[in-house]
Amino acid sequence: MSNEIKAQVVVLGSGPAGYSAAFRCADLGLETVLIERYSSLGGVCLNVGCIPSKALLHVSKVIEEAKAMADHGVVFGEPTTDINKIRIWKEKVVDQLTGGLDGMAKMRKVKVVNGYGKFTSPNSILVEGEGESTVVNFDNAIVAAGSRPIKLPFIPHEDPRIWDSTDALELKEVPGKLLIMGGGIIGLEMGTVYHSLGSKVDVVEMFDQVIPAADKDIVKVYTKRIKNKFNLMLETKVTAVEAKEDGIYVSMEGKKAPAEAERYDAVLVAIGRVPNGKLLDAEKAGIEVDERGFINVDKQLRTNVPHIHAIGDIVGQPMLAHKGVHEGHVAAEVISGKKHYFDPKVIPSIAYTEPEVACW
Repeated sequence: MSNEIKAQVVVLGSGPAGYSAAFRCADLGLETVLIERYSSLGGVCLNVGCIPSKALLHVSKVIEEAKAMADHGVVFGEPTTDINKIRIWKEKVVDQLTGGLDGMAKMRKVKVVNGYGKFTSPNSILVEGEGESTVVNFDNAIVAAGSRPIKLPFIPHEDPRIWDSTDALELKEVPGKLLIMGGGIIGLEMGTVYHSLGSKVDVVEMFDQVIPAADKDIVKVYTKRIKNKFNLMLETKVTAVEAKEDGIYVSMEGKKAPAEAERYDAVLVAIGRVPNGKLLDAEKAGIEVDERGFINVDKQLRTNVPHIHAIGDIVGQPMLAHKGVHEGHVAAEVISGKKHYFDPKVIPSIAYTEPEVACW
């Protein structure tokens, strides 16, 4: 069954960039449709990213602060963790916030269409949902389709012991020995959580420091603080991953590489994210997408098709929610006729590790 609707503005993707754009469009009096693949608003960030990770990091922080109080004369017993209860609490946090977004959308009369959206022409998107499809015809579009974790061809990603960030946030188990591939923000935040819950954590990073884009002096201080938590293998890379019945065997090469393949109970692949530009049939709308999947835009977030804008992860680094929010506001205001631009002098970034790191 196929439905057909019309909107002045359609926003493809309801992460922080997308819902911010949609809500701003509605506030400016534009009839707006918001397309989202998940059953609830918020995209990756709210459902399987920023928000659940911060909930778990709060648990980690409480555990670590309780241990640290021993140095101040207050000694707590060893914490007993129930990961099922932690998971349920984390999901309640997410549900509360997604419910808030649903209410904000209804208040603004933003029509939400659930399903995967792809362009069929410069002025239409086909949304394939469960049991039905919807054609959305539009005057203007804002592409906020985000990004996904990078997968490497030599890694058996189909094995449930090989995780991406979404898998790690599900908190199905606490592995005895966890390898984190990638010493960036996502990997270190998840390492912080699993270390606090009892995992032995190894981190492998091909550069000479963790969080490679951050200031070296800051990273030096952070590295000293975590040397007793993580086994850091810098200037080292993974060359092979083999799934066996008794574990995941990982071979490495480089400065800190072990001589033999190491066995792990789980491996978290956190080596970055790739934009979703090539998953949208953008060429049917005439939108230019580069070889990596990014969509090029000008300072008003316009693509090469003047009535189609793009924002968030899909337009380039840094892939940060607060950057996407501001881009969403600018795109909405440009569509409404305002002569606004996105021209940032600096975009701050923070790793919510222990201790937290202001990256740049």
